[in-house]
Amino acid sequence: MAVTNESHPEEFILLGFADRPWLELPLFVILLITYPTAMMGNITIILVSKLDPHLHSPMYFFLTNLSFLDMCYTTSIVPQMLFNLGNSKKTISYLGCAVQLYIFHTMGSTECLLLALMSLDRYVAICKPLHYTLIMNQRICVLLVSIVWLSGMTCAASEATVTLQLPLCGLNKLDHLLCEIPVLIKIACGEKNVNELTLFVICIFTLAVPLCLILASYACIGHAMLKIKSSEGRKKAFGTCFSHLIVVLLFYGPGISMYLQSPSSITRDQPKFMALFYGVVTPTLNPFIYTLRNKDVKGALGNLTRRVFSSK
Repeated sequence: MAVTNESHPEEFILLGFADRPWLELPLFVILLITYPTAMMGNITIILVSKLDPHLHSPMYFFLTNLSFLDMCYTTSIVPQMLFNLGNSKKTISYLGCAVQLYIFHTMGSTECLLLALMSLDRYVAICKPLHYTLIMNQRICVLLVSIVWLSGMTCAASEATVTLQLPLCGLNKLDHLLCEIPVLIKIACGEKNVNELTLFVICIFTLAVPLCLILASYACIGHAMLKIKSSEGRKKAFGTCFSHLIVVLLFYGPGISMYLQSPSSITRDQPKFMALFYGVVTPTLNPFIYTLRNKDVKGALGNLTRRVFSSK
């Protein structure tokens, strides 16, 4: 570990895959392809949901928020990763690290809560169809999304602030591709039990509780689907839920394996691969998952494409 005379160094050295330099070029190429793909896919979802009147419903309002969130999420880490992978000096300033810490964890916490809110929407749509428009009206949807964003920001800000106050004793090497809370806690010196406990409690609120709500919602949805006599109706209900379930598994799986354990027990390469998965892979795949299995989105996308070409 490189040591300076400061408790908080001016910059951090991000080691990344320094022990496996042959990985850097393939990773650079992959990020160079996936980042624009993620941005274009999520922008397309937002445009289609806003421009097509048939998609002006709570489900697509939440999906638009998810797409915007994914764009911010991946943008908070990928440009800096690309810069470091293409540069011999793999550093990030202390201020840059703090900003990345706040934004990355705000987006992660908010996405956990938003996915739970989206499952609640599906529960009301399938289990309470006659009351759906009354319960999930525009005012309620805006209020719920505002609460989700505010809660995500609050959780991330509180944990990031506590983490940044930890003494690092001048240590400025992070064995990671970015600044992430568990890795900073791991290299900190002094007493870290309070920080680990705080991180665990916040992760219970942002990971475990939303996941339990999602599982409970889908248990009720599954029970309701068994009562649907029409095979077409059952198929439609399954189709609207299947995409969301895939996204939940892709996001929560790596998140739980990373955050619901003590930072001191995290293996060396685990943070790198997990961050790449929930910070790059998931935001890239989400638009395709929701588009490929959704006839409404595919139809709206086709209509929008025809309108663009016909106007020319």
